[in-house]
Amino acid sequence: MQDPNFVKSAFSKIADRYVLTNHVLSLGTDILWRKRVGQIVMEWNPDHILDVATGTGDLAIELQKVCDGAEVIASDFCPEMLAHAERRGVLETQVVDAMNMPFKDASCDVLTVAFGLRNMANYSKALTEMRRVIKPGGHLLILDFSSPEGILRKPYGFYLNKILPKIAGKLTSEEEAYTYLAGSIGDFPSGEAMCDLISSQGYKEPRCEPLSGGIASIYTAEA
Repeated sequence: MQDPNFVKSAFSKIADRYVLTNHVLSLGTDILWRKRVGQIVMEWNPDHILDVATGTGDLAIELQKVCDGAEVIASDFCPEMLAHAERRGVLETQVVDAMNMPFKDASCDVLTVAFGLRNMANYSKALTEMRRVIKPGGHLLILDFSSPEGILRKPYGFYLNKILPKIAGKLTSEEEAYTYLAGSIGDFPSGEAMCDLISSQGYKEPRCEPLSGGIASIYTAEA
């Protein structure tokens, strides 16, 4: 669970370099992960999509491309991030705290959150609030970092905690923000633990799809 004031301050400071830094740190694989999300969401054929914690809008832009005709609302509690999302082509943005959203009950077919749940003050409450705005039978999709198993676990942990903050610090001059982000990944539930958490908040049939050896995962569930 995170301190929302610290998180908001950290993201506002790195907003200008956020997109470039993400691509560098992941060697571009984050682009492929979002394309996979787009494929999944497109198969659901939604009319109304809410992208929570959209940041600079990477996923919202992908969803606009592949879900032709769907309304995509991109929300975030950091105005500095949303300003970048708008400049990059996100059509509809809204400053929103994911813990207390202004949207009506059952107002979207699909709710997505990419690399955002991990930064929220209370995972369970956030998931409950998200379920409130998803229509019955609609879908939740979470894309986030996870902890790989096997031989990747130790080298990934070393990269995450020792190398990533240094590289990101050079790119953004905000090493502290990325030290926090690296630590948040290690503390975040993943795999079966995340599926159990999603299920405990009333969702049905949670599933996990590991990506890139388990460095990231896509979680889907029905509301």
